[in-house]
Amino acid sequence: MKSILPRTPILEIDHLSVSYRLRGKSIPAILDASLRIGPDEAVGLVGESGSGKSTLARAVLGLLPEKVGRVESGRIVVDGADVTHSSREQWERMRGHPVAIVFQDPLSYLNPLMKAGRQIAEAVKRHDPLASVPERVAELLRLVKLPVVCRDSFPHELSGGMRQRVLLAIALGCRPRLLIADEPTTALDVTTQAEILALLRELREKLSMALLLISHDLAVIDTVCSRIYVMYAGHTVEWGSAAGVFDHPAHPYTVALLQAARVLQDQNGRFMTIEGSAPKSTEVSVGCPFVTRCVQAVERCRREMPPPTVVGESSDHHARCWVSR
Repeated sequence: MKSILPRTPILEIDHLSVSYRLRGKSIPAILDASLRIGPDEAVGLVGESGSGKSTLARAVLGLLPEKVGRVESGRIVVDGADVTHSSREQWERMRGHPVAIVFQDPLSYLNPLMKAGRQIAEAVKRHDPLASVPERVAELLRLVKLPVVCRDSFPHELSGGMRQRVLLAIALGCRPRLLIADEPTTALDVTTQAEILALLRELREKLSMALLLISHDLAVIDTVCSRIYVMYAGHTVEWGSAAGVFDHPAHPYTVALLQAARVLQDQNGRFMTIEGSAPKSTEVSVGCPFVTRCVQAVERCRREMPPPTVVGESSDHHARCWVSR
């Protein structure tokens, strides 16, 4: 009987810490975040605005602001290779293939003076030089369910959903093994949002492509992803299968997020919210960063940051919390 060797993850982030330089001071943006994505896997990353989700995505592709953003510690491993301290040339070779990214505001990332087809063609020429460019552009437009005539349209002539599909076509033109979608449906109406999510699911399965979907919307993550990571104040505080985290949340922050997302009401009939606000980037806590908003906090929570611990019955469900163990 042949032994089955474990497949190399397409992305591993190991105890990553990232800071920004501001007026001579170092401001932490990510503090000890870890994440793993296997080939062909759909993983969600959720958390409030300012939790570090987009910074993490930019760090994966070496897109931190030059001379401002810096990896302080930890590792970023892409397809088995440590890329944490890659040179500019090495980052440029990696962007697009094996990892591509789609941002949340396509109008900000598409060139307003270039037709959509030409922008898609640029990605094809760079990352798929043996392909027939006109044929490949037409193929990509069909893949994202856009009429081929859209190649002759400028970004402002397209709707928000169509512009997002053009960004997807550009990313797919690079033939990525991992697609990072950073809040890809935030600016879209509900109907268009559902269409983009359905398209992401279809593309991932059709192209055997891994997906990291970043969102503050738990319903969006639940629709697409099989595993989930929850971020708070720069930390990954809980992770596991989507079913395990949604059905049996272990960290008080995850519990609060789910209560707010499900529009639950408290005993006074008011909708559930998370009291207080997330700590500022300049406020570095030695204990759990959620302690000031947590109704279950104990003294130890203020003194020590809990290590990841297996929770529940599944060995892949972890949380960093003293009270949930």
